[in-house]
Amino acid sequence: MPNAAPAPSLPDIRDLAEQVRFTPDTGRIWVRDQRGVLLTASVYGALRRELIDRLGPAVARELLSRIGYAEGGRDAEAARRLRPDVSYFDAFAVGPQVHALAGFGWSQVVRLHAEPESGAFAGEFLVHDSLEASVHVDAYGTSPEPVCWMQSGYASGFASAFAGRPILMREVECRGMGHEACRLIGKPLDEWLTEAPDTRYYQPESSVNRFTDLEAGETDGVVGISAGFGAAMHLLRKAADSRATLLFVGETGVGKEVFARLAHRMSRRRDEPFIAVNCAALPETLIETELFGVAKGAYTGASSSRAGRFERADGGTLFLDEVTSLSLAAQGKLLRALQEREIERVGDSKTRRVDVRVMAACNEDLHLAVEAKRFREDLYFRLTTFPVPIPPLRERRDDIPLLMAYLLRRFCAVHGKSVPGFTARAVEALFAYDFPGNIRELENLIERAVLLVGDGEAIDLPQLALRGGPSRPPAFALDTAGRLSDNADALREQAAVLLAADTGRRRFDAIEHALLEQAVTDANGNLAAAARQLGLTRRQVQLRLQKHRRAG
Repeated sequence: MPNAAPAPSLPDIRDLAEQVRFTPDTGRIWVRDQRGVLLTASVYGALRRELIDRLGPAVARELLSRIGYAEGGRDAEAARRLRPDVSYFDAFAVGPQVHALAGFGWSQVVRLHAEPESGAFAGEFLVHDSLEASVHVDAYGTSPEPVCWMQSGYASGFASAFAGRPILMREVECRGMGHEACRLIGKPLDEWLTEAPDTRYYQPESSVNRFTDLEAGETDGVVGISAGFGAAMHLLRKAADSRATLLFVGETGVGKEVFARLAHRMSRRRDEPFIAVNCAALPETLIETELFGVAKGAYTGASSSRAGRFERADGGTLFLDEVTSLSLAAQGKLLRALQEREIERVGDSKTRRVDVRVMAACNEDLHLAVEAKRFREDLYFRLTTFPVPIPPLRERRDDIPLLMAYLLRRFCAVHGKSVPGFTARAVEALFAYDFPGNIRELENLIERAVLLVGDGEAIDLPQLALRGGPSRPPAFALDTAGRLSDNADALREQAAVLLAADTGRRRFDAIEHALLEQAVTDANGNLAAAARQLGLTRRQVQLRLQKHRRAG
């Protein structure tokens, strides 16, 4: 249905403010499922000034416009999830309200006409007290043309993603030019004059993908945008197409084999076999036959000749997982195969040339294994030509949202389920969890949750918090007045659950004891942190716990 001007007032911003969470104990700010950072106006202004002075106004304008466009597009996708069952106007209002929540200025909708069925769109908006205009005037004085480039890009990206077609929000009045407020006029891109300079900023070939790794980071199941992920991918791109032996180092469950398969697909051997061997699963008596093959009659039961993994991988890649579990004797035979590029089947009298690119993986420090005399030093130097560290998931928290979305789609397809996503508290809990099992544990949690949840229902804590799964973390959020508040609501929620389960046998002191213990558990045993959650002093928490434990 059309929404005609004049537009109604903006809805309550409380639901958006709740998407901003502060976890000072870990030094992180979360804005929905993205990690955020606070910048003062002076820092933002200095950054903007550096871009203009070093790159020139034209390039800086294009860059900031496109960055704003990318962020607006992401927020439009979030808007539909945050306000799924409201009017078109209330859902569209997420854009102006998030921009205000970020501190760029507050917006007023003058008129908005939209027909989602036909794609018609016309809007007029005022942005008051624009931060972008203020820092530009402070640095350069009044401008002869509009200067709120990121603001215009954000509005264009948000409207385009929301309307499902390219929308250009052009700034026709600007505080940077001396106007009282910034005025944005929005309509479909093809209705503007094509020779206008800002129209080229938002063409499909130069839009979101140029400024985000969200799609580029999701490569055949290898998903991530974090700094640790980026560092691993940088190393992979450098060496993937070489003949160098790659050694993937990381904790169990970080996805070492997944990275190895990606390296194979990135190499010129991509059309040849990729053979993976779990060395820890090979019995000592079978290691040689599994790796190098066996000749007919070599031993009782060898009724035919059989190729080993090296021969099966000829021309392609052989991946040796958990290589430190090989015996010293097997390590010596592996070293010879790597050096000579030839193998000899068990019981055979001739050698065979093989063209194999070897990749290996381990979950411990190989140097320490060498010092402990559990790993050959010469093989160590052969395998560590090009090590690729894969960081654990707790050091790649920025990747968790992408992994959640990827795994949810994957397991919904595998199990034929329709699950729209995760509740806010489930997202918050997964962000705070340390994942000792890394990505493999996250896979198990989400697959189990997909199986437990009903079709059309979002995954919540009850489907995740099983046998040591994540629990609701302590955090701070913005209240409706813009102040930081603690997680008292979470504790009240836990109290409500306990009270709801009360059948008359529980007394108030038992409920208080449960709340105290839960707070201490959530704070990992830190009484001071538990006290902050409960609004008590550390001494009060200590005394009450002692009282209840003595009574128990």
